[in-house]
Order: sequence, then structure tokens, then C-alpha cells
Amino acid sequence: MKILSVNAGSSSLKFTLFEMPEEKEIISGVFERIGEETSLYSIKMNGEKIKKDCVLKNHEEAVKILTEELINYNVIKNLHEIGGVGHRVVHGGDKYADSVIITEDVTNTIRNLFHLAPLHNPSNLMGIEAFQEFIPDAKEVAVFDTGFHQTMPKENYMYAAPYEWYEKYGVRRYAYHGISHQYITEYMQNYLGKKDVNLITCHLGGGCSMYSIKDGKCFDTSMSFSTNSGLIMGTRSGDIDAFIVPYVMKESGMTMEEVLDSLNKKGGLLGVSGISNDSRDIEEGVESGNERCILAQELFTNRIVGYIGKLAIFMDKIDAICFTGGIGENSSMTRKDIINKLSKLGIVLDEEANNTRGKFTLITKAESKIPCYIVPTNEELMIAKDTYNLVK
Repeated sequence: MKILSVNAGSSSLKFTLFEMPEEKEIISGVFERIGEETSLYSIKMNGEKIKKDCVLKNHEEAVKILTEELINYNVIKNLHEIGGVGHRVVHGGDKYADSVIITEDVTNTIRNLFHLAPLHNPSNLMGIEAFQEFIPDAKEVAVFDTGFHQTMPKENYMYAAPYEWYEKYGVRRYAYHGISHQYITEYMQNYLGKKDVNLITCHLGGGCSMYSIKDGKCFDTSMSFSTNSGLIMGTRSGDIDAFIVPYVMKESGMTMEEVLDSLNKKGGLLGVSGISNDSRDIEEGVESGNERCILAQELFTNRIVGYIGKLAIFMDKIDAICFTGGIGENSSMTRKDIINKLSKLGIVLDEEANNTRGKFTLITKAESKIPCYIVPTNEELMIAKDTYNLVK
């Protein structure tokens, strides 16, 4: 059965078509700058990448071109071959712990949660509605980024704020990147040959999050109510004192929206280094002695180490610490900095093994009390697996 995995952003649409249950990737691509005059899309198939300029006024036009190109490139003979379309949906509130077939009730819930994910859920819904129009016979599935965390105990997702904020407004820790962490968890369950795995999973990239996995289920996370929480990220500040916001408003004359925009888009590695939100640029700066890049790298890795300690203290046993995401999979410098700072836990880096990019690797020595692994994530495949299991 052919399953299409979709991730719709405000001005983009990423897709991957799989043959399931073989988990074979057939074709993938991305439509970019939707709604702009300089729209374009790229398709990757059989090791070849094809780029085309086009005019895309909305997501519907992107999906129309996508469906046409699948036939033009002889990927499918007709759209009836696609049995399911799985959609990444950022926010499912506390209603959905698992992926679900999309019904009118599901779309209404996604719409009702716009206020909790104003940058993501509207775009996700646009993608759903576009595919419902152009591939009406396929089953549509919502795979929620907040779903995997719904196993957290109440003491790990509640704030010490007035309790009525939780009851009236849904103020609690939701966390994100759940699709990635779920994929890593299932991968390690298969690798270690047991369901009740105990892990600390570190998704490090432009956005960053960490989870503790206890007996195969999410137990705690670094992320909180918003995506700008927990770890330092490319342009996001991560955890800060809430009273900084009104203070900066008063001192600068900025509005609340401007301060929050700065914390989301001008903070993180970019804000500290002053040069880039890309960890590769930060690492070059570290190697050349740039003091602000050195500071950015120290802040970044110290926050990660601090959260590993916070998560680990509530674990009876840790089977593995896993690194994933663009930085986690590819930055030997960052992994080395983190693991060396964890030496008090008896973790011993294997420097030769750590000199690896983008492939599953054990990067600690045999005497290390906790093994650490590079585990490449595959959110698209995770979406396809959930979709296939629901529609097969």
C-alpha cells in the first residue's frame, strides 16, 4: 500500500511517498514559498533531485501539482493507488494520545486548538483540506506532535500556577517533537529487543527537545507550554524568567508581541553569537576563537547537560542516551562537549566512533556506565507507519 506523509507549514509543504509495510521510500519533495512570487518545488527520486520554479498562490495549488507530478513521473498510475495520507499536526491538546483517522470532529478539534499553536495548526489544517479535495478516496490520518507525551504523569505536566488556569485555559506542559521521539523509542525497542526501554532522547537541531522514556513511555520532557521552552535552540531562547518580558517591554518600549518575537526569532544561538543560528557556523567560530561563539556553544551544551541530569535523577535505570536531529546526528563537537561534561555519571566517550555523521552508531566505550548512540530520526516514516496501521 502506498502511504503519503505530509508536513504542511505556513508557506511550505513537505511530502514523502512510501510503499508500506516495506517502508520503502519512493519519492519525496518540498514546495517552498507558497503564497510568494518566487515559489518553487523540488522532487527527489532514484537519487536524482529535480527543481522547478512555479507560482503557488496557496496549498491547494501545491497539492494539485504534487498529484500531477506523481503521475507524470510514473510513480503511480492513478490517485486510487494512494491508500492513506498521514499529516503531521503540531497540537492535539490533551485530547489525542494516538494518531487518528481524520473526521469532522478531528478537524474541528484542530481548528479549536489554533490559539495554542497559531503558527502551526492552521497550516496543518490547510494541508489536510487540500489533500481531502485532491485525493478524496484516501484515508486521512492526523499524527500529533503532542500525542506521545500524553503518558506523562500529572506531576510532570502541571505548573505551580493557579489551578484554574489549567481547568479554564488548558495551561499545562504539552511538549513537542513527539513524532521524532516516538520513532527513536521504537527504534531502540527493536534494537535492544525489549518494549520497556528506559532512555533519554535528545532531539537537537534548529528546534531542540529532550525526553525521558520510562518503560517505553514518555515520562518527562524539556519542552513546556510553547515551542520556545526548555533547551536553547537556533533562534529560540529556551527557558527564561517570565518577568524578563514585562521588564524589557518597560525598558525598551517594545510591545509584548515584539519581545516574544525576539525571543523566538532573534534569541538562541543567533542571539548569543550574533552571527548565525546554524551550529556549523557556531562551531567554525569556536575553532577560530570567536568569544561569542564559544559562549553560545557553552550555553547550548550546558543547558542540555543540565536537563540530562534533571531527567536522569527520576530514572531507576537508563538503557541509553540517544542523539538525533540535525545537530545530534551530525555534530561530533557538540556530542563530545556534552558527553565529556557527563563524565561524573561514568559516561566515557569513544572519540573515534563519535567522528561519525548521520548513521546509527554507539559512541561510548564499553566501560561507559550509560551507552550513548547516534540514532537518525525519520518523522516521515513514523507518520507513514501510524497511517498504515490505521488504514490497512
